[in-house]
Amino acid sequence: MKHLISLYDLTPDDLTEILNRATDLKQLFRAGERPQLLPGRVLAQLFEKPSLRTRNSFESAMIHLGGAGIFMTTAEAGLNGRESLSDVARVLSSFSDLITMRTFSHQLITDFARYSLCPVINGLSDERHPCQALTDLLTIRETLGQLRGTHLVFVGDGNNVAMSLAIASAMVGMKMTLAAPDGFQFSAAFLSELTRRYPGHQTFREQDAAKAVATADVVYTDVWASMGQENEAAARSRAFAAFQVNEVLMHKAPRSARFMHDLPAKRGLEVTDDVIDGAQSIVFQQAENRMHLARGLFAWLLGK
Repeated sequence: MKHLISLYDLTPDDLTEILNRATDLKQLFRAGERPQLLPGRVLAQLFEKPSLRTRNSFESAMIHLGGAGIFMTTAEAGLNGRESLSDVARVLSSFSDLITMRTFSHQLITDFARYSLCPVINGLSDERHPCQALTDLLTIRETLGQLRGTHLVFVGDGNNVAMSLAIASAMVGMKMTLAAPDGFQFSAAFLSELTRRYPGHQTFREQDAAKAVATADVVYTDVWASMGQENEAAARSRAFAAFQVNEVLMHKAPRSARFMHDLPAKRGLEVTDDVIDGAQSIVFQQAENRMHLARGLFAWLLGK
């Protein structure tokens, strides 16, 4: 049985197969066809954090494939201490074909999957956001035509999204640069593990955002303070003041560069309206692809 807790759970061939399935299903969707690959299947979602794109893209994906979705907060599911984690996992997975979880603790998802009788998908944790990274690869590939050799520049915090993108880039032969101030770069432990698994990865760190984007094919940013970091928002805004993605910074990148953001965006902080709504932005194509990627992932996990 397969789980997707981190992209390290996949091989590069697995990743390519998921992207190919998502691409095929998107093309059929555009043609008005929705193959009922998973009739009668049930997706259970356990969310500790609120969500617009993750919850709705996953549930829509299962419905489009012929199945149905059930949504619960982690408290409603008993993961607030009312029941043991192992009991919840065994019971809920006996009712379900897939379970997605969106939590603060990465370890909670890992522990839940150990007892689950069906595949578990990480819909976001403080350490990883694998489905977002897969969606981003899907979007880059369909926009630029290839992944290998593409240069992705992430401007902002070396957070769960950035770490997942670094793993994804290493898996497909992309170059990635993290443009961030001191204190917000990738940790030595993360880079050591990435190197152990993918010795040939091209992951770079840069403190000058303008220098970083000079050869970018994709300029990517994310919020400076994620959920759970609200008390750090003011300090982070000061630290990242020189890392806003605005017209000035985009003019330092090649004219062919595309702009991406995983949303939600704090407009006027990490990105300005003229960039996110501009001609180089593929943000809303990227957002739509969350659903198409989910369909490809579900079909792959369940062998359809």
